[in-house]
Order: sequence, then structure tokens, then C-alpha cells
Amino acid sequence: MFGTYQEIFGRFGLLGHFHELTLDYVVGKMEGQGEMGNFGDELDANNMMVIERDDSGSNDSKGTSQSNGSTSKGKSKKYHRHTPKQIEDLENFFANCAHPDEKQRLEIARRLGLHNRQVKFWFQNRRTQMKSQIERHENVALKQQYDKLRLENIALRDIIRNPLCQNCGGPAMLADGIMDDYQVRIENVRLKEELIRVNTIVEKFMGRPISDLANQIMASTSANSNLSLSTSRSGLNGLGLGIGPGPGLGLGLMGLNLENGVSSNSHAPMNGSIMISEYEKTIFMQAGIAAMDELLALAQADSPLWFKGLDESRELLNNEEYAKKFSPFMGIRPISFTVDATRETSSVYISSLELVDTMMFPKRWKDMFPCLVGKASTIEVLFIGNNGTRDGELQLMNAEMIFPSPFVPVRQEKFIRFAKKHSEGMWAVVDVSLDVIRESSYSASSFKWRRLPSGCIIQDIANGYSVVTWIEHSEYDENCIHQLYQPLMRSGLAFGAKRWLATLQRERECVSVFMSSGIIPEDTDIDAVCQEGKKSVMKLMKRISNALCTALSASSSSHWEKLHMEGLAADVSIMNRVSINEPGEPSGLVLSAATSVWLPLPRQHLFDFLKDEKQRGKWDILANGGPMEVITYLPKSQDGINSVSLLCPPAAPPRERNMLILQEAWSDKTGCFIVYAPVDSQSMESVLQGADSDYLALLPSGFAITDGPILPNVPTLAGNGSENSAVLGGASVLTMGFQILVSSLPTNKLTVESIETVNNLMSCTIQKIRASIGIN
Repeated sequence: MFGTYQEIFGRFGLLGHFHELTLDYVVGKMEGQGEMGNFGDELDANNMMVIERDDSGSNDSKGTSQSNGSTSKGKSKKYHRHTPKQIEDLENFFANCAHPDEKQRLEIARRLGLHNRQVKFWFQNRRTQMKSQIERHENVALKQQYDKLRLENIALRDIIRNPLCQNCGGPAMLADGIMDDYQVRIENVRLKEELIRVNTIVEKFMGRPISDLANQIMASTSANSNLSLSTSRSGLNGLGLGIGPGPGLGLGLMGLNLENGVSSNSHAPMNGSIMISEYEKTIFMQAGIAAMDELLALAQADSPLWFKGLDESRELLNNEEYAKKFSPFMGIRPISFTVDATRETSSVYISSLELVDTMMFPKRWKDMFPCLVGKASTIEVLFIGNNGTRDGELQLMNAEMIFPSPFVPVRQEKFIRFAKKHSEGMWAVVDVSLDVIRESSYSASSFKWRRLPSGCIIQDIANGYSVVTWIEHSEYDENCIHQLYQPLMRSGLAFGAKRWLATLQRERECVSVFMSSGIIPEDTDIDAVCQEGKKSVMKLMKRISNALCTALSASSSSHWEKLHMEGLAADVSIMNRVSINEPGEPSGLVLSAATSVWLPLPRQHLFDFLKDEKQRGKWDILANGGPMEVITYLPKSQDGINSVSLLCPPAAPPRERNMLILQEAWSDKTGCFIVYAPVDSQSMESVLQGADSDYLALLPSGFAITDGPILPNVPTLAGNGSENSAVLGGASVLTMGFQILVSSLPTNKLTVESIETVNNLMSCTIQKIRASIGIN
């Protein structure tokens, strides 16, 4: 007999602990379950004789038959041995039809001189014998496959315990604790897949479903498998979860839907806690480890994966070498997509542990990269780090990457972030997008892009500094980008490694300089600003800078609604939103207007002009036509270019004499930025003395300036002084944005006159800037 379910469950339960499983118990113990057992007949081993039971006790039998004369409790057995000719004809009939009906059996019996009952028993016996033969062959094949799997598992564990470097043949440095744990769990997944296959065979031969067994398999899978993966990149594309030579399970099986980054079996909503299966966690960790391997390979200094461009100003990814070394991480790149791959290395005043903690904490990560990370959140921590550290931590995250211009679409992504400590003082953090190309869910105007393994490697040096190597690798549809910004996107300055690293350096320098009183210029009188006041000012400026950037890029974090109306230029973005009791914002109906224009002037020259308080009256209506006075000046960089200023308009009307202008200006290798907002003097005085600035309601306006392309037959006013002159030339793209409180009543409706007023204000400001710098 096959055995009780309790015996099967007991043996299968050993899978979670990697004990040996003998498949011959499962498949090989099935004798006596054929059709013949249902009729009480016995099968001769040589298939030459049918043994019939005669319950009446009579010894009469027709045809050629023999009786051994033995009886058991009044019952006798009669034997009939078929002739070779009869067996040959029966075999021929069986080859054509293994299940003859009543009419066919009568015809066969008539032709061979047999009874209908004898023909019926012969076909039953023959079918049972064939099932037994198939069963034995299946059993042998399963045992061979299982033995092969066990040997592979043993060899794989030996390799993990004693890893060798593929380059030099010496011992390799791996995280033994993590890798052993992951590999043991993947073995569990493989063995459970084997169990499912055996269960299918058992169900086939028993002729009925074994639902109880299947339920225990699924329960055991959920309880015991936490994930596991190999370190090779190829393991992601074909994760071998089957047995034998057959193909493994792909990423799309078992409910895994990478389009949304979570399982299609997940029942929790996206705005809450998402239920992610253990199998999906395995896939995510596999992706994280494979992405980490790729990031480290791309970070090698003398790697053939990179080569210098024609202008020697930046490195370019060698796509041929990349394709040879790595299999496609997310499928073949679409023809219309452009590669954006950049690498940058520099020293930063930050420790490796601090930067890793910042990257793994969404709010701190967003604050560290203002005007670049619009919003960020952790969906779920899939794996916590070892021993309470970030080592081995894996998170599923949501983020929105922004660029301060309405002409550059927002990059929304769902991705996994994996942190790993490689040695003392050396860490790496890698991201890889979970979104594949979802053509069916994108409209013609939607932005398509995907982010391949990207991140940073941090190595501590001395005096609180570390060497940071940043790598950004993405692919995007250039048709979604405005022509003004296509050269900037190709140069990698929009979302590339140089912008990430420049933002990190700027923010860290701000912390070290802004909070230090020793480097304040002697010609400024700001002794009254205490350390708490500086912290409050820095927090306030970061808030209004982010508010302006999210408005310029139409980020979803600010809940803007874009407006469309006749007569409005296509290159002008008008949006509105209702603010009700939002901290740091005035309540009412807020209107935002933004546009980008090309100017034949280097960005640094344009930045110096807009920042100069003495020339403010040439373009700013708040300056009343004259120069502004600097009341307070707080530097944010060693050279004093990046700073926070408190300006006073000259000869202000009586009702505006309480009004000051709070302004922040900064410039780095990738662009320049100026943000300003009107503020009343009493509120600002409280902030400078250390009061909380969260509830100071401001609506910022300002400018973002980037290098622009050289247009054919259009002369520039001055040579370009930036290091990207060979790529973009001596021109710039100026993005300007205004925010205005239209009405303090949120229920009021937006009027056409309000939109026209903001649009005219923006057009007038641009015309004044053009005239002031000598552009017709």
C-alpha cells in the first residue's frame, strides 16, 4: 500500500532541515493500486495465464484449462494459459486500443475462442502491468534527479564555505554568515519545488487529489523559507528552482509581478503595509546581491568598462564590454532608449557609517539631497542588518527624482536598496529599479525610464573624510525630454553621478561652514545670530528650496493641479492647489507659474547678475527699482559664493516697510540656484534668535540655471567658463518660477485674470533680465 498521509507528512517535513529524502518511498510503494485489484483477480508475472476465482465452488470450465485441485475455504482457483498465438493477437489489439468496449471484447473473444470475461481480465491485467512498468521507470528517474540535486547542493555548500577568486584563484572575501544563510534557504525552495513535482506524480497514480499534502507544503514553505540567493548576476535571470535538466522558475512565476514591485498575490493596499511573500523576498535579495556585484565591478579604477570621451572631461560606459560582462538586468534595452551612465569620485566630509545611515533612512536621504529627491519612503524593510547594523539590510522603497524645470519629467520609481559592509571602513549602497518597461500602462506623453544598478561606495580616510565613488546607470526615452535639456541629459549632469556627488559635497560643506562662526566675513555684523538661530535658518531655507523645486518640476509631493487654457504659451506651466492648515504655508488658493528660456550667456555670469543685490532693481519688482541692502549674510561655503542673505528693499512703501527678502543662493559643478521669499521682519527676527521656523508661512520664488546648448548661428555674449564648455558651450537655460497666494479663502475659484497676472509678471521679469544683460 502507498502508506498513510501521516507517514508522508513526517518524511516530507524533514525538507526544512535538509535531511535526506528517499523518493522510492513516495513513488515506489504503490503496488496493488491498479484496476485489477478492484475485480479480485491476480496477475501472472509472465502474462501467460489468467487466474480466475470461482465463488460457486464448481470445477467446470470451458476451453483449455487446468486445475491444481487446491481449495481454500470451499473456493477453488481455475487457471487458463493462453496460447502464444492468442497472446500475439491480444497484444496487437492492445496496441491499437487499450480500453475495448463490450462489443469489441465480444468480437475478440469470438475470433480467439475465449470467453468475454477472459478477454476483459486480460486487458485489465495488461493495463496494470504497463502502469507498474511506467511507475518503476519514473521512480528510477526521480531518484537519479534527486541524487544529482543532493550532490549539487553538497558541492555548492563546499564552494560557499571555501570560495575562490575567479581572477587569481586565491581565497575570496565573502560575507560567510549572510551567504551561508541565503544559500541554505534557496536549497529549501528547491527541495520544496521537488516535493510539489512528486506530489503531482502521486496524485496521478492515486487518481484523486492530495489536498492535505499540498496545504502542508505551502504552510511549510511560508514558515521555513526566508530567502536565499547566489551571488552571480546570471542567477537572477534564470533562478534554478526546478530539479533535473528542466528550466528553473522565472521572475514572473509564483505571483511575482515586477511591474509593480510587489506580488500580484499581495492583498494589502499600496498606502499601507504590503504583504510580500518569502519567495518574493528571495527574488529581491537575489537582485540586491547581483546589483551589488555589478556596482563593485563598475567602480574598479582601471576597468575596461569605462573609457574617456573625446573631450577628456568625462568617462563613458563601454557598452560592448558591459554587454559581455553582464547579462541584461531588466531585458534588452529598447531601441528608442538612451543610456545615461556616469561615474564620479571625490572626497567628502562625512563618514561611511553616517552616509549609509542617511541613505537607509528616507527623510534624512531626502534632506541630504534637496532639489534632487522630491519625496521618499520605505515600503518595507525586507531584511534587517546583521547584529543591529546596516550590513545586509534590504529595503523596498518609493522615491521621486526631480529636476527644477517643467521641461524635464519627474522620475518616479520603486526600487530595492541594499547596504553591505565589505571591510572595515568600507561600505556600499546599491539601488536597482523594480519597474520594467510597462508599455501598456504608459500613455504617449508619459515618461519612460528605468534605473539599472546604481549607488555609491564609501571608503573612510582621515579626519572625518571619506572617498565616495558614485555610479549612476539608467536608460530613458529621450523623446520625452524638451530639446533645450536633451544635451544636458546626455552629459549626465541632470540625474548623473556628478549631480549626486556635487549635491552631497555642497550639503556637507554647508553643515561644516554654516554652523562655524570662525569663517564669517569681517565686514558683516551678524554676531546676534546664535547657533540655534543658524540651525533654524538652515532648516527654513532647506524647506523653501524644496518647495520651489517641487513646484518647478510639478512633483506629486505638493499635489499640484496643472491648468490648461487658451492663449497660454506651450512653454509656460501654470498650476494651482488648495492649502488648508499646512505647516509652513499660507492657507488659501495658491498659484504657481514656471517656464524655461535659453540665454546666450554662461550660467555663472547669469548667476552672478541675479545674485547681486546692487542690480536687483533691474528685474525684481520687490526692489522698487533700486539696489537692496544686505542686513544679514550667512555663508554656506568656504569661498562665500553659497550663502543665505536677508535683504531690505529700498524706499519701501509704508505698508511694506516691515517686509524683508530672505534669499539663498548656491552654485556647484552642475548648476546654480536662487530662491527667495518675502518675510515680515518680526517673524524673521524670531527665527534668527532660534525660534522654530516650521510655522513661518512662506511662498518661495526663484531661478534654476544650467548649462545650455550652443544654437546654430546664434552668437554668445561671453566665453563659457564652466568645465562642461566642450559639451554644452557658452550658453545657459534659465528656469524661473513664481508662487502667489491668489486668495486666502480655499473655497474661492481661480479666475482667468489671476492667471494672466502671473503670466504677465513672469514675461515682464524675463524681458527685464534680457535687457539688463544686453540681449535683444
